[in-house]
Amino acid sequence: MQLTTFEGQTAAELGRAAAPKADFSQYKTIRRNGAVVPFEPVKISIAMTKAFLAVMGHQGATSASLREKVAQLSEQVASALMRRKPEGGAIHIEDIQDQVELSLMRFGEHDVARAYVLYREQRSQERAARGEALTQVQINVVRKDGRKLPLDVARLRATIESASQNLAGIDIDAILSETLKNIYDGVSEDEVNKSAILAPAP
Repeated sequence: MQLTTFEGQTAAELGRAAAPKADFSQYKTIRRNGAVVPFEPVKISIAMTKAFLAVMGHQGATSASLREKVAQLSEQVASALMRRKPEGGAIHIEDIQDQVELSLMRFGEHDVARAYVLYREQRSQERAARGEALTQVQINVVRKDGRKLPLDVARLRATIESASQNLAGIDIDAILSETLKNIYDGVSEDEVNKSAILAPAP
């Protein structure tokens, strides 16, 4: 999707105007390569606005009504994500985008949801073309004594396996994958353990 102008404004300008204004300073976003960056709801609003503009073009609404709709949806997405981690923390980019799709569908914006899915796929192909998928950030875990040590994935898997004993139908590798998706370089040892506990069992 391009930065289409809409009544003299770009999708980025409309998205910024519709972004939630709450304080999200205690939240971070985990990128696909493991890097951790500040959580910026404005990026949700901009991507959502692009999806709406891809469907609506210049017909069907005024910039004010579009901004109001995106603001409402962006608020829903942010609230749903915050409810999962009321104390703050890091949220994987894929979880954020999944929540955007879900909110669009629940709001009845099925065409816009499809446009957003296509937007995600386009960005995925662009990243693959640039070879970004080959770059991963080294994940170090901060121990309780302050030491930083590389994440021991084999040990983490063994911990999950041990905790899952006597539980039927548990997919250890699926839980491990979900846990790894929610940790980042500089994560505390406690947060790693919490992520493993909270990872949904298939």
